[in-house]
Amino acid sequence: MSALEPRDADIAGPPPASAADAPAGGGSVLDRGHRALSIGIVSVVLLIAFEATAVGTAMPVAARELDGVSLYAFAFSAYFTTSLFGMVLAGQWSDRGGPLGPLAVGMSCFAAGLLLSGTAGAMWLFILGRAVQGLGGGLVIVALYVVISRAYEEHLRPAIMAAFAASWVVPSVVGPLASGTITEHLGWRWVFVGIPALVVFPLALALPAIRRTASGPAGPGAPVAPWDRRRIRLALGISAGAALLQYAGQELRWLSLLPAAVGAALLVPAVRGLLPRGTYRAARGLPSVVLLRGVAAGSFIAAESFVPLMLVTQRGLSPTLAGLSLAVGGLTWALGSWVQSRPRTEPYRERLVVLGMVLVATAIAAAPTVLLTAVPVWVVAAAWAWGCFGMGMVIASTSVLLLKLSAPEEAGANSAALQISDGLSNVLLLALGGAAFAALGGGTVGHVVSADAATGSHPAAFAAVFLPMAGVAAVGAWVATRLDTGRTRG
Repeated sequence: MSALEPRDADIAGPPPASAADAPAGGGSVLDRGHRALSIGIVSVVLLIAFEATAVGTAMPVAARELDGVSLYAFAFSAYFTTSLFGMVLAGQWSDRGGPLGPLAVGMSCFAAGLLLSGTAGAMWLFILGRAVQGLGGGLVIVALYVVISRAYEEHLRPAIMAAFAASWVVPSVVGPLASGTITEHLGWRWVFVGIPALVVFPLALALPAIRRTASGPAGPGAPVAPWDRRRIRLALGISAGAALLQYAGQELRWLSLLPAAVGAALLVPAVRGLLPRGTYRAARGLPSVVLLRGVAAGSFIAAESFVPLMLVTQRGLSPTLAGLSLAVGGLTWALGSWVQSRPRTEPYRERLVVLGMVLVATAIAAAPTVLLTAVPVWVVAAAWAWGCFGMGMVIASTSVLLLKLSAPEEAGANSAALQISDGLSNVLLLALGGAAFAALGGGTVGHVVSADAATGSHPAAFAAVFLPMAGVAAVGAWVATRLDTGRTRG
């Protein structure tokens, strides 16, 4: 799941309604000045939500039929690896000419990647499609952040992010059921090739509204920002470094130390150059906000990526039922995001984020208990429900805080930094989880077809993914105490 956010109204170019014109606390995301834009960008998020829930359900079957279960983590990490470059590119592009261009190109890449994966005849082609899709996703997510920072007053931003979270509810419930049914009766490929048809509607609705309200450089009369070639080189370095580390983690040979060393040599300076100073040591304020986003998203997504595979191979569930076990999480995620958007909760935002991370850690730790046959399968659904409630509070709050702590001219760069932290953590923790999974024989469970064949072999491979991720999420609860929500700037 994803969430999106913004900053002061003076970031905007020439919006129809600005913070200077609106009374404090007045207006809504569906008033006359915001209605078309709100519906359009929420439709974009709705499409992304359908993709995430549907593709996640079909992924175990796709990996098995392409004889690529041992490369299962690559199918997820390839998306996040290329999205890292897309995020930096979108930040630069948006600051120079507005978010319209990167959003349109990003949605096109997103659809093209789905088509490539859906028609792939081998696992490496499937992974390539996910990489193209990730590039598009990286462009889209940062462009949407900039749209919100320019077109919505600060007091409306928690509400629009709650709307984004709410747009996951229907896909979370309908997506796994529809995807599982299509996968079982028509084949997994139709899940991928069918989604691009949905791109047309959100583009037609969102792009004209964005052109009117958020196009052009940041601020009336602002000069066009030059391309920062150094940041582009760092973005290439961070993507290449993450890919090499992922490869090394999957191969598990002595020769893999070479690509691992090269990947680390590329990654470390790139991260230091692209993230706020002090991020790696959880410095108070903006650096801790950026770090927390990565810790929360990386630990949760890395664990969630293995939930359907665990339920299909260890407990014999069908792809439909495995996907539905996560469906209730869409409701509770939206509920958590709604809770943080209430004006009464604003003074307690930091406490809510700490609570959210505690819920995430306990949910991840509880999920692998279903590896014991005496534990009912519904435990996963219950655990993921409270974990998603915590994520709803954490993800939306980090989005609000980032733009609160960012100067107007920094909205694009800081939004990119937040998403880089998110995506890079996904890549690294998926690489760690995938390496542990492969090392303990996880790839051999991929040929389980029925409930009778699901004998629960290799449960340690799944435990080696979930338990470390629970520990990472627990560290996030400490990072959440360093957000300093009372500060106005980082």
